Amino acid sequence: MPLTVTLLSLCQALLVSGNILLIAVSPLIGAQLAPSPTWSTAPVATQWLGLMCATIPASLIMARLGRRRGFVLGHLLGLAGTGLAVAALQAQAFGPFLLATWLIGIGIGFGQLYRFAAVEAAPEGGRDRAIGLVMGGGVLAAFFGPWLARHSQALAEVPYLGSFLGLGALYLLALALLAGVRLPEPGRDDAEGEPRRLAEIVRQPVFLLAVVSAMVGYGVMNLAMTATPLAMAEVGHGFDHVATTIQWHVVAMFLPSFVTGRLSARFGAPRMIAAGCLLLAASALIAQFDAGLAGFHAGLVLLGLGWNFAFLPATGLLTEAHSPAEKARTQAANEFLVFSTVAITALLAGPMVTWLGWSSLNLLLIPLCLLPLALLGARRLAFRRRRPQIRG
Repeated sequence: MPLTVTLLSLCQALLVSGNILLIAVSPLIGAQLAPSPTWSTAPVATQWLGLMCATIPASLIMARLGRRRGFVLGHLLGLAGTGLAVAALQAQAFGPFLLATWLIGIGIGFGQLYRFAAVEAAPEGGRDRAIGLVMGGGVLAAFFGPWLARHSQALAEVPYLGSFLGLGALYLLALALLAGVRLPEPGRDDAEGEPRRLAEIVRQPVFLLAVVSAMVGYGVMNLAMTATPLAMAEVGHGFDHVATTIQWHVVAMFLPSFVTGRLSARFGAPRMIAAGCLLLAASALIAQFDAGLAGFHAGLVLLGLGWNFAFLPATGLLTEAHSPAEKARTQAANEFLVFSTVAITALLAGPMVTWLGWSSLNLLLIPLCLLPLALLGARRLAFRRRRPQIRG
């Protein structure tokens, strides 16, 4: 793989490290600053809301200015949000902290396009491997992120303020790595051909399958993961247990990325998506029987594996739904739909785990996990009906 793909993988690792840190501390900060426990996950929701707001502008900005400049802009916005978060924690102000996480989310929204940049930088035939390598950068984050979450707390007297100093350092390091990234400039190749209307693109079965699979995979995973720190605290688990559980969840999310591309090439994206959905459902089932530390660990590991097998093949599948001239608008539509779902699930996580409890929340997720399977079944049935029948 080219050096650029490796650098993108490291940038992805830094981005995910920051996300893990935020996942570990934001609900706890929310519980500390919010006027009501039901608003404890609001900082996570505003982070994902910022990401959602960035999805369409980020794709369009990169189509005009290029990927590298877009990533630099995203990290600068993240740094601005980090500075505001530090000020909000010093003032113990909930509203400014929500604004800070919204700005950080916008920066993360730009970074979510690393996987598409890897496709463009990959050699011919290396699409799935490039996606896997970049997403595999999250394995480093799985160990570094929780370590940073634990040790950055001691950097300042104000609780969790040091975590955001560490987050700012991650963004600065990513900016340094981006200086060595060489990506194709936006040119005529992307504008060749007559692009179809967006309505025509989104009606394609391949687009629907890719987007619904990504929405379910990311939405189910995010709702359960965001609720996990609160659910674990409710039954008496300490912060170290929370950080360790999230750590192994993220390992499960990203470690398979090194082979997911090969598995998708061998077995096909639809089969991988089906396997991912079943793993997500298995995670929800474990929550019905075990609320101990082992149950949280097993459930979150399966949750991470399910996300990987559903989301990564869906990313590759999306590239089959558009021509080069349609790339920006198709990716923008995909990112908007997926991360709108993620923002909604983050907002719902706090109230749902407070009102329903951990077990009932997961029970409600099982039917959602099966939605892509229904699409796959309908797709296969339609194919059989169209197939010519051989009569003797």
